[in-house]
Amino acid sequence: MNKIIVVFLLSISNLINAQSILGDWNGALEVQGTQLRLVFHIIKDDGRLKATMDSPDQGANGISVEKVVMEGKELTIEMSNIGMKYTATLNDEKTIIEGTFKQGSMSLPLKMTREKIEKKELARPQEPKIFDYSREEVKFVNLKGGHELAGTLTTPVGGKFEQIVVLITGSGPQDRNEELMGHKPFLVLSDHFTKKGIAVLRYDDRGVAKSTGNFKGATSRDFADDVNAAISFLRNRKEMTGKKIGLCGHSEGGMIAPIVASENDDVDFIVLLAGPGIKIPELMMLQTDKISKAEGIDINLRKTNAKITKQVFNFMYDNSKMSTNGLRKGLTNILSEGFNMLSAQEREGKNREEFIEGQLGMMLDEWFLYFIQFDPVYYLSKVKCPVLAINGELDLQVTSKENLEGIKNSLIKAGNSNLTIKEFKGLNHLFQKAESGAPSEYGKIEETFNEEAMKFVSDWILGM
Repeated sequence: MNKIIVVFLLSISNLINAQSILGDWNGALEVQGTQLRLVFHIIKDDGRLKATMDSPDQGANGISVEKVVMEGKELTIEMSNIGMKYTATLNDEKTIIEGTFKQGSMSLPLKMTREKIEKKELARPQEPKIFDYSREEVKFVNLKGGHELAGTLTTPVGGKFEQIVVLITGSGPQDRNEELMGHKPFLVLSDHFTKKGIAVLRYDDRGVAKSTGNFKGATSRDFADDVNAAISFLRNRKEMTGKKIGLCGHSEGGMIAPIVASENDDVDFIVLLAGPGIKIPELMMLQTDKISKAEGIDINLRKTNAKITKQVFNFMYDNSKMSTNGLRKGLTNILSEGFNMLSAQEREGKNREEFIEGQLGMMLDEWFLYFIQFDPVYYLSKVKCPVLAINGELDLQVTSKENLEGIKNSLIKAGNSNLTIKEFKGLNHLFQKAESGAPSEYGKIEETFNEEAMKFVSDWILGM
């Protein structure tokens, strides 16, 4: 009888705590020197807990949560498609949830309350406050995808210009300002260009901010279709008649620009800001090791990670025609062996199955599959228009030496001698003056985009 009473009391306790967890919970991660707010909306539907997540600082709302479990005071929220898991405890007063937010290799403390968190204002002196030129809110349709893209078209004072640039964002869901780590690089860049006499079109990625469509499931090839839609939109505007249209892509955007330029004769020039010039598995190996070293990761763990990631990336690159099930099976074997290679200390607190599934969720994502199997040389070697490629000496994500050399060799292969290459000393992946180039510095640096680098690019464009 006592056991029955105990079980009944536990059930009542779980029910009370499940009811207490319903509603909105607000928290903020401290990521690489900047604040990233998160909001969980938890409801009960058909007797089950369900939730959606907002990431206001990334312009993402209503993201579906795969799993919500409340056992006693312990809450678990999982989104395997992005490799995210939040495990936390509800306090006795039922006013605070506190625990650990994990995504990929990142593990951060996260405290959530009922109180809404206001956005923390950061010192960003380059962010424009006065716009002494024309700004027009525009929309255009990608007929192939069936979605509408929203953006801002800026034109110089008096409407006099000879060049217009389409800005192409880097990886991840980005708004028209390419906002990240508290910076708005594309807002600063477009302001500089427009004041120099260059028109600019920048737009929200599909499914982000005011653009419709779905970001998830889209690849770099799909984003190239969005760029083509932007070019068609500009070509059909009367004031663009006779103007030169160029593409300026940052990071993944520097991968997308050559795709478009190699296929679309309406592109008059391209600017590659930290764009890849070598096979992506090679780029990712360099990126992983250099960032790990800069962030102080132990040399032995770096060697283990390098061995595992090399096997993973090469397997995915070499088996581009393999079915998803085949890739899953092969990757599971590699990751399982990799887990065994970790020291007992490194495996502590990690569950083998959860580790493997978390990694597979990211690796088998449509975007990542296309990305890791991509060879920039294929498109760069077909680009005939003028190209400017710049990079920062301290770029640890798209290393300067290897990628600029790769771009140069590919354009030589294309018979394209109209190439300008420039490496900027002391600049990182975001073209900020940096100390080490580590991503953890991005949000701590006040500079958004180095003035010297911006002037070099605008001078080159004006010479077209």
